[in-house]
Amino acid sequence: MTDEKKPASDEATAGKDVKVPEKFKKLVDEIEKMSVLDLSELVGILEDKFGVSAAAPVAAMAAAPGAGGEAAAEEKSEYDVELTGVGDNKIGVIKVVKEIAGIGLKDAKDLVDGAPKIVKDAVKKEEAEEMKKKLEEAGATVNLK
Repeated sequence: MTDEKKPASDEATAGKDVKVPEKFKKLVDEIEKMSVLDLSELVGILEDKFGVSAAAPVAAMAAAPGAGGEAAAEEKSEYDVELTGVGDNKIGVIKVVKEIAGIGLKDAKDLVDGAPKIVKDAVKKEEAEEMKKKLEEAGATVNLK
């Protein structure tokens, strides 16, 4: 193994000079080799494993454009249930989507294959959270918009 430092992917760093500590170098090298789909799946697995969400800081920033944005977020009573990732249990996710959306098997499969897609829109908060829970239990990654 050489002492030469390999720069991180140009797309990921976009001009940033990132120094990777030696203890993480092997992990970062493996991540750089992954496709976007594999990386998305890995993020979903890590979110489930550690009970965190990588999208939480982004959602918080998007929901806080100013004082007017905060008031609008509080008033929101209906949500769109968006399937963002399928995970390893595609068949289980298709079954849950079929049940939730009230559509046929082929339509459910097409929706899952086309993720990210809205599974159901304009749903009350409690119902949306229940749908999210069912989809996540099947292995999917879900956002409420």
